[in-house]
Amino acid sequence: MGRVIHFEIHVDDMERAKNFYSGVFGWTFEDWSEYAGMPYAGAVTGDDKELGINGALMQRQSAPPELNQALNGYACTIGVEDFDAVESKILNHGGQVAMPKYALPGMAWQGYFLDSEGNIFGLHQTDENAE
Repeated sequence: MGRVIHFEIHVDDMERAKNFYSGVFGWTFEDWSEYAGMPYAGAVTGDDKELGINGALMQRQSAPPELNQALNGYACTIGVEDFDAVESKILNHGGQVAMPKYALPGMAWQGYFLDSEGNIFGLHQTDENAE
């Protein structure tokens, strides 16, 4: 069975992207550029004892996808305790709403955003009372 063990977020401006993800989610970064042969920042997204994976920010190698096009790749969804508080941080750090918060009835709140680099990602707050 193949399991996702790493993710890469393609970015135009490495420092702006690091500021976005550290400011919104508290991620920390390690310089792995020497290994990758390009600007590449390893992303530590949480404690190794918690469910989840680490990944990286890498320098975008071509033009970014156009807005309002179908997604061609994977959209990572990030679990949070307080959807509304994190949404506020996203907007304050240069992100945008791509699909507003909606209920997955009896399970969770979900929504999608664009990061500072125009990449889409999901936000998910477990809540069995979501309607």
